[in-house]
Amino acid sequence: MTKRMIIMLVAVGVLFGGIFGFKAFLGNVIRKSISAQGIPPQTVSTARVQFTEWQGEFRAVGTLRAVRGADIAPEVAGVVAALHFESGQEVQAGAPLVQLNAEADVAKLQSLTAAAQLADANLERDKKQLEFQAVSQAQVDTDAATAKVAKALVAEQQALVAKKLVRAPFTGRLGIRAVDLGQYVNPGSKIVTLQALDPVYVDFFAPQKSLGQVALKQKVVLKVDALPAQQFSGEISSIDPKVDPATRNVQVRATVRNQKHALLPGMFATVTIASGGPQRYLTLPQTAVSYNPYGDTVFVVEERKGQDDKVSLVAQQKFVTTGETRGDQVAILSGIKEGDTVVTAGQIKLRSGFPVIVNNSIQPTNEPAPQPKDQ
Repeated sequence: MTKRMIIMLVAVGVLFGGIFGFKAFLGNVIRKSISAQGIPPQTVSTARVQFTEWQGEFRAVGTLRAVRGADIAPEVAGVVAALHFESGQEVQAGAPLVQLNAEADVAKLQSLTAAAQLADANLERDKKQLEFQAVSQAQVDTDAATAKVAKALVAEQQALVAKKLVRAPFTGRLGIRAVDLGQYVNPGSKIVTLQALDPVYVDFFAPQKSLGQVALKQKVVLKVDALPAQQFSGEISSIDPKVDPATRNVQVRATVRNQKHALLPGMFATVTIASGGPQRYLTLPQTAVSYNPYGDTVFVVEERKGQDDKVSLVAQQKFVTTGETRGDQVAILSGIKEGDTVVTAGQIKLRSGFPVIVNNSIQPTNEPAPQPKDQ
């Protein structure tokens, strides 16, 4: 190695040493400056961790069904001759709904009735003549069979005429009329829907692990999005004896009173079933928890003494294990203890060790069963 190369290496070493030394000096100056100025306290809202009793419950999503519901349709074809109802009308069982044109059928019924009467008369006449041996027993037997056939034809035609008048099979509320006067309808064509609305069924599925929480006659509470401020009570009326092998769920049906007809078949509903006794949980407003991929955290406010023995408040980030939620609250299973003061608003600007100022003039909602409020 030549002398010139040695001089170059020494120069490069001196240059890099100067650069690193300057960076260390600059970093030390910056740290001292930050330490001298301090981090300004951040204003936050807080809440004290406390125990709350929650009733154990099972929740499921269900669908409302009518106890009795059907699309009314004629059994025979015909032209609509008369309509005896209005859309949305309440009707009783057996009330006439639609009359189909039955003139030809009535005329045929009269013809068959006359034939049956003649067959009866012939039978009676031959019975009297049989007493004097004027006719044979075979003739009387033939007349009896003819009379029976005639009566059967009359009964068949009467049934056909009766089918031309469509009646309500049960008491309920009619839907929107689907036919018009003079319209030709085929067998099975929908005329109107009829639904019995009190009571109603709610069908839902329970996972097999929750079967121990579901039993016949157990009380349920029903809520629907259409009426968020109302609750409807009922009880479990049947449980399917088979678990679906595809989903491992079992179908459950509850019967719910619906005297005001506010619940309609097809509605989406949330079903809540109370199970077990009350359980105590540490609870916080859900706004207090920061949900992250690496874990859920909260900021706990602690007191810290400075070098001058002055007490200040600082925020310390802690990992927590969360449980179920109820309304605005969330259960905390581990990570904090009763009596801790936790930040409920303003934590987005915090880091561990940051000083804080507590201002609880505005608090986030913390209701286990929040209700909508009128504006």
